[in-house]
Amino acid sequence: MSSHLVKVATLSDFAQTGCFTAQANGHTLALYKYGENIFAVDNRCPHMGFPLNKGTVRDGILTCYWHYARFDLATGGTFDQFADDVPAFPVVVRGEEVWVDLTPKADRAAYYRQRLTDGLERDIPLVIAKAVINLLEPRPERQDLASRREGTAPVEPFKLGLEYGTRYRNQGWGQGLTILTCMMNLLPHLHAEDRARALYHGLSAVTRETTGNAPRFVVSPLPGTSADLVTLKRWFRQFIEVRDEEGAERCVVSALRAGATPVQMADMLFAAATDHRYIQIGHPLDFTNKAFEALDWAGWEFAEPVLTTLVRGYAFADRMEESNAWRHPLDLVEILGAAFERLPNILEKRETTGETTLREAGKSGLVEVLLGDDPQATVNGLLTALEQGTHPVALAQTVAYAAALRIARFHTANEFGDWDTALHTFTFANAVHQGLRRIYGMSTHARAAVDDQGFGGSYTELIRGIFDAAMSIYLDRFLNIPPARLPTPSTEPRKGGPMDNAVEPRAVLETLSGLLNQQQQVNSAGRAVADYLFAGGEAAEVLATLGGLLLREDRDFHTIQTVEGAFRQYQLLGDQPEAVYVLVAAARYLAAHAPTMRAQGQTFGIAVRLARGENLFEE
Repeated sequence: MSSHLVKVATLSDFAQTGCFTAQANGHTLALYKYGENIFAVDNRCPHMGFPLNKGTVRDGILTCYWHYARFDLATGGTFDQFADDVPAFPVVVRGEEVWVDLTPKADRAAYYRQRLTDGLERDIPLVIAKAVINLLEPRPERQDLASRREGTAPVEPFKLGLEYGTRYRNQGWGQGLTILTCMMNLLPHLHAEDRARALYHGLSAVTRETTGNAPRFVVSPLPGTSADLVTLKRWFRQFIEVRDEEGAERCVVSALRAGATPVQMADMLFAAATDHRYIQIGHPLDFTNKAFEALDWAGWEFAEPVLTTLVRGYAFADRMEESNAWRHPLDLVEILGAAFERLPNILEKRETTGETTLREAGKSGLVEVLLGDDPQATVNGLLTALEQGTHPVALAQTVAYAAALRIARFHTANEFGDWDTALHTFTFANAVHQGLRRIYGMSTHARAAVDDQGFGGSYTELIRGIFDAAMSIYLDRFLNIPPARLPTPSTEPRKGGPMDNAVEPRAVLETLSGLLNQQQQVNSAGRAVADYLFAGGEAAEVLATLGGLLLREDRDFHTIQTVEGAFRQYQLLGDQPEAVYVLVAAARYLAAHAPTMRAQGQTFGIAVRLARGENLFEE
């Protein structure tokens, strides 16, 4: 006799109602006598946990009393994809005794991977949440072997979402895949209990954006291997120039099939993204950066489906050469054109230190120049910095910091929609910075690929993005008239304890949650983050707290971009004092957009409670 075969009832138990509930090895079972047979299923409805013994059976279909989810009584399979299959157990009748085989089902991880796919295909957030929670969370405490297992690595559901999002959105890379990648980037900074929530938000964003869209079909590469990478790059840029999406995409596929490296592909795509000024208010370049970051997580084998999604964004983007703001009253495009003519000569003759920090760049007053009202002075300052040996990566970081200050100094007297104006500049500047780090090997994954190339190589087109970002910072100057005051270290200890004594940093940080339960606590939230850091609070804790508060809200694309970009800049600034103001910017932006309805958090909370075995139907 199988060790998993357990006696649970006798035939007389079914005499009155045809249904009997039994406890066995940690399971609560609903047993139904239907016709001449007895069937056993888990008594907990897999949708939202209602007892199935309160349901009805008709024509072999068990219907839950609460939300009317329907199940095949024999197999447990659901007819409603908003519910999961209910575990069903083989029944053996021996004389008057009813025995149930509780042998664990094999590979529950595979089941939840399939359920994640189902949730993506049908845009069912609760199914996505339950799948992610069950995939990620280890279950060492569970009695049944089917549930007692190690958790799946977060990159696995990420890959599923990445593959799905690139295949089923004909328009290509968009907000959904950007949010998914942002969430994956945030994951290492979050408290453990928030990581499944982050993936749920990212995956739900992907399915929401793909629902109702036509799938993508990647074009084939050019036959043979006659075209070299230099030629493919030139053709690619020419095709983008005339808005020929298909021709450009074929160049991308051909380059990848010819063995182009990640750095070579980054150079090719970033070049096209900066051939015109600040295209589509920066989104295509930011999407390019996020696509490469997604590949850092998923692996280069995803390069073809991922990178081809970017082409349409370049080909059909608005170009700021066509924008009145970039042409009048000062022609910023003309100013930049003159600067770009000087760039090759500057980059060829200069010697780079390669180690310039933001603090060193700030000694020249460059940040204040960037925040000023003279675009020509801004361009001259950038050119001078390059001539004097500032590495392009460090220069891009300085510009990204200045863009963050626009948010940190954003005055609430501005219209609410103007937050997004500052956000677009910051995310663009951050993407330029990360792209240059990738191309010049300042990040671990890229360094080996460009050691032979060095700074003096041909990968220089993206440097134009530094200047584009600087011009956008100039155009955003009205957002800081008047400027909001930046928090500074208090001359007196912050008071507020029981004896009006100094409050510990942790207590300061804990006020953030309450602040974000109220509207427009912009300055108070920024002040709280600054006070915490000025008082010596741990960086990891403030990042985890801000990340958790971001996930508490309903998804907002721009808020997610801001917080994720600020985290990246904060990390790279290290112990430089300017790092504080990057997180002040993130906290202020988040506070401006909180609280939301938090409906998405309600869905995730239901999934969490179900995973814990709680009864949602009880007070």
